[in-house]
Amino acid sequence: MKTSKGAPLHEQLGAEFLRRIESGEWPEGEPVPSEAQLCEEFGTSRGPVRQALSILRSEGHLVGGRGKPPVARRAAPSQPFESLMSFTQWARSIGREPGQLTVEVARRRASPEAAARLGLDEGEPVVDLIRLRHLDGVPVMVERSTFVLHVGRHLFDIDPDAGSIYEALCARDVDLHHARHTIDAIAADPQDSALLGVEPGEPLLRVRRLAFSRDNVPLEYADDRYLPTLANFTIENTAEGRTVVGRYRTDMEHHSD
Repeated sequence: MKTSKGAPLHEQLGAEFLRRIESGEWPEGEPVPSEAQLCEEFGTSRGPVRQALSILRSEGHLVGGRGKPPVARRAAPSQPFESLMSFTQWARSIGREPGQLTVEVARRRASPEAAARLGLDEGEPVVDLIRLRHLDGVPVMVERSTFVLHVGRHLFDIDPDAGSIYEALCARDVDLHHARHTIDAIAADPQDSALLGVEPGEPLLRVRRLAFSRDNVPLEYADDRYLPTLANFTIENTAEGRTVVGRYRTDMEHHSD
């Protein structure tokens, strides 16, 4: 272990433990060595080891507790909101493998909220899409999108399990140009619970997205719900007062698909 002159022992231990997690030496999802094993390895008392592990747990690098051994977790990748990048594109850009399981593609009447967001009359026909999204095979988000009919009808001609819906739509000359995002927290509903494997009522990170054409015509209204331990968001402000919002930590002004 490399030491930092003057740094407290628990900080040096924490830095070494974090290096092992990020390098995969302590595999993600696997229990880390016990306090007794770490004390023996580093020739120290239990206090500094316990303090180092506690800090890593508070920062989200370790999960578990209440009698269970702590388990390593790599930091979730952060998604910027600076471009209209699909979930699939974003995942690939950070070297992760995206995946999806389509729950539903259906033509139905617009809900009051979707109609208001999309500038439609309540009850106008739209196309709804629900998918469970994965990173490296791990469920991270429930994606719910409502498309105006002339856009959504393309979904019946493509395989939504094949990858990026945005890429498929753009290949069909759909003008998905920019988006506005609203980020908040919401309690998991029964469908979220079943798909993400969490208890009903557990907090999820929600991103509501309204995607527009180049001429500012609303084309899609989406409600994406992320496991908060596996997703975060970055927002970059400029000196001129402009806000560059990009997208979604697992660790997305959009995400889409």
